[in-house]
Amino acid sequence: MNSNMTVTKRSGERETIDLDKIHRVIEWAAKGLKNVSVSEVELRSHLQFFDGIPTEAIHETIIKAAADLISPDAPDYQFLAARLAVFHLRKKAFGQFEPPKLVDQVTRLVELDKYDKHILEDYTSEELTILDGYIDHWRDMNFSYAAVKQLEGKYLVQNRVTNEIYESAQFLYILVAACLFARYPKDTRLDYIKRFYDAASTFKISLPTPIMAGVRTPTRQFSSCVLIECDDSLDSINATASSIVKYVSQRAGIGINAGRIRALGSPIRGGEAFHTGCLPFYKYFQTAVKSCSQGGVRGGAATLFYPLWHLEVESLLVLKNNRGVEDNRVRHLDYGVQLNKLMYQRLIKGQNISLFSPSDVPGLYDAFFADQDEFERLYLQYEADLSIRRKEIKAVELFSLMMQERASTGRIYIQNVDHCNTHSPFDPQVAPIKQSNLCLEIALPTKPLNNIDDPNGEIALCTLSALNLGAIKDLSELEPLADLAVRALDNLLDYQDYPIISAQLGSMNRRTLGIGVINFANYLAKNGMKYSDGSGNNLTHKTFEAIQFYLLKASNNLAKEQGACPLFNETTYAQGILPIDTYKRDLDKICDEPLHMDWEGLRANIKQHGLRNSTLSALMPSETSSQISNATNGIEPPRGLISVKASKDGQLKQVVPDFDELKDKYELLWNMPNNDGYLQLVGLMQKFVDQAISSNTNYDPTRFDNQKVPMQTLLKDLLTAYKLGVKTLYYHNTRDGASDQFDDITVVEKEDDGCASGACKI
Repeated sequence: MNSNMTVTKRSGERETIDLDKIHRVIEWAAKGLKNVSVSEVELRSHLQFFDGIPTEAIHETIIKAAADLISPDAPDYQFLAARLAVFHLRKKAFGQFEPPKLVDQVTRLVELDKYDKHILEDYTSEELTILDGYIDHWRDMNFSYAAVKQLEGKYLVQNRVTNEIYESAQFLYILVAACLFARYPKDTRLDYIKRFYDAASTFKISLPTPIMAGVRTPTRQFSSCVLIECDDSLDSINATASSIVKYVSQRAGIGINAGRIRALGSPIRGGEAFHTGCLPFYKYFQTAVKSCSQGGVRGGAATLFYPLWHLEVESLLVLKNNRGVEDNRVRHLDYGVQLNKLMYQRLIKGQNISLFSPSDVPGLYDAFFADQDEFERLYLQYEADLSIRRKEIKAVELFSLMMQERASTGRIYIQNVDHCNTHSPFDPQVAPIKQSNLCLEIALPTKPLNNIDDPNGEIALCTLSALNLGAIKDLSELEPLADLAVRALDNLLDYQDYPIISAQLGSMNRRTLGIGVINFANYLAKNGMKYSDGSGNNLTHKTFEAIQFYLLKASNNLAKEQGACPLFNETTYAQGILPIDTYKRDLDKICDEPLHMDWEGLRANIKQHGLRNSTLSALMPSETSSQISNATNGIEPPRGLISVKASKDGQLKQVVPDFDELKDKYELLWNMPNNDGYLQLVGLMQKFVDQAISSNTNYDPTRFDNQKVPMQTLLKDLLTAYKLGVKTLYYHNTRDGASDQFDDITVVEKEDDGCASGACKI
């Protein structure tokens, strides 16, 4: 290329392009990597250079040239591109490659109002100098390209209007740790900060989006998930909408329980008027959800819950589909349909389901969650009372409509409310679970609000995190990680602000946490196991037993130090009941793994000292945060060895971890013959997990006659999940052959709203 070509510097000056300097940077980035060619990156870059090219464009061109070369034959280009991107990012943030000292960084960003001023109030410059010594900025070189782009796009402190960036990743990790442990005694907190920093920055603990983006800034709302219950009154409906707006503006994902709202045509004020039914209020909630953008990127997201036996259910099930007109559709919400054993029995026996308006059948709605025997007694009583308005429909027709809508939209979710209450850390008589959240992994008690400042209502919040199963060699390594994660998240509950009193009271009284996992697919592959053939059942049982045991032990230790949570008495743990006592015994038929932990010793300790946290575990999708850790997301199998994820920065290629050693060991999503093996694993996880699990069902139409998935298959999977004690089902994924490329190695995945891209993700 023309060596006299000029480059335009930031100041506007022009100078001759320095190809040697570019060569040195690429060579530095390629050091130690396999199958990468410096000259190939240079060649591809040079082709796009032009006279007067801005220096910024040179950097971006080189980075993109390296990223475009990521392939199954040369996966290490993901690290070459990442190092070049880190180099560029630091130049933008600091004006040089070498980051500043921590005390200078904090002082400058507090002055700019980008960091919370409490950091300088809580820590002396001597302590900040000690913390600076803990930072290993070279850990930036362990990120993949997809991770750096996600950090840049979503997590690093920046001005989104001017695109100025103010920090690099290791400052994020050390300051999150410093903020979370600021209130610990001075003689122990630096040790906790170092340990938490090391665990987070080496990807052993994965942090959710609200924590990574928010902790250290002046905005203090970090709960990923918000659950709001609505009563059947205008005051409560208005309070629900106001709460939605407040929390959407704080970047949280919303779960709305609107199941109690009476059906169309119900009498109001003793028959003075007809009720307009659910749709106008669902539309009202949709408007509230979309009223605020999240970080200027997109509108909020919510899942709305209602029972299958609601009188309007046939209209509600089709709210999301593309047929119909705006008047009878509410398409920008997702929906959770609530089922229980009686509904499934009606399906299996070929019987009818009676639909009621909750307002016409006193006690039935509450019993649906609190007491399954009482629900059945009342349901049969109301069915026999011919004076009560109802509609009868064949169970198979209603279930088929539900599954058809689930298949066509992918976003009609399932909640088995009896499993959520019978296999629960809460006593359903006093703290029933009446809904889940945006992503169907949270199961917490709620109470409706009658006004925005109602101290008798309860909005449930859940604070999330995850352990990286791919980063451990032995299950005993989980114990210190569980302790760190529980302590950090418990501290967060006191550290954050609460815009609504009912959310603060719920959080302070229950102190609920949801710690899950990432990189499960990598963990199976490392152990030579598959999702589909039962080979991973015993390992999964052993692993999730250890996780829940260590989480409970950590919370019990914390209770010894700081006291049990105030509403510990409303948990089943307070009665000495553990998850190993209430799981579905059908699981014993698919797994003969014995228990390995000292559950009786733990039971005695919990009865004596209590738990600091009412809940400890939930398995969330972790779509974005797993990318930061270069891990497979959550418990899901990868769709391809290399996935292309569409984002606002263009297409990001992500390679499965340990590609060279494990590329033949991963079981890819569409190579699984059916959902059976996966659902068994979810059931075994659910045996120990005290909240719920974002679990998906996946279908490849090409495996069936006429390229159509039979209804019988959909219903069989639904019944299998129920039988194995699965509490919730999240996405229904259908394979779209048009999106597969390169013999299933690369799959284009679009980011969507909701968990996968913004609101309730971890």
